[in-house]
Amino acid sequence: MHGCIIFYEDRNFQGRHYECMSDCADMSSYMSRCHSCRVESGCFMVYDRPNYMGNQYFMRRGEYGDYMSMMGWNDCIRSCRMIPMHRGSYRMRIYERENFGGQMHECMDDCDSFMDRYRMSDCMSCHVMDGHWLMYEQPHYRGRMMYMRPGEYRNFREMGYGGTRFMSMRRIMDSWY
Repeated sequence: MHGCIIFYEDRNFQGRHYECMSDCADMSSYMSRCHSCRVESGCFMVYDRPNYMGNQYFMRRGEYGDYMSMMGWNDCIRSCRMIPMHRGSYRMRIYERENFGGQMHECMDDCDSFMDRYRMSDCMSCHVMDGHWLMYEQPHYRGRMMYMRPGEYRNFREMGYGGTRFMSMRRIMDSWY
């Protein structure tokens, strides 16, 4: 399944638009600003800085006529990444400290509070073995989020999340597409 997201310069799907069906590291060559978007199919992460940096927001099929007020952003979308559909098992190891140190827990399903489930007040690194995940800075899937695809994430601070403590996570399920 291929994804399709359409970005519009102005709110409520007005102005010039750019249709995207894959990752786009820098949208500035296609449009100077972006204030609304429509996800026709698939799931995407959008970022307020080029090269998949800065604040992230998850978008699935639907219309976002004024996403800036919805997300509380001051800036507009500058890059986007398509999230491939995953069918199969989900597996991630979360660690209390950088470089896979401290307490470790292996997760295979959503967790709405690391503190309640694991008595873990901090999560500073992780290893995603299977599936695609969203991590959130607050319990119950709230606050800033970070998209995690399979790979090793040794130090969230070095990834630009210096003061952020991730406190919950959920799987990006095929039913979201």
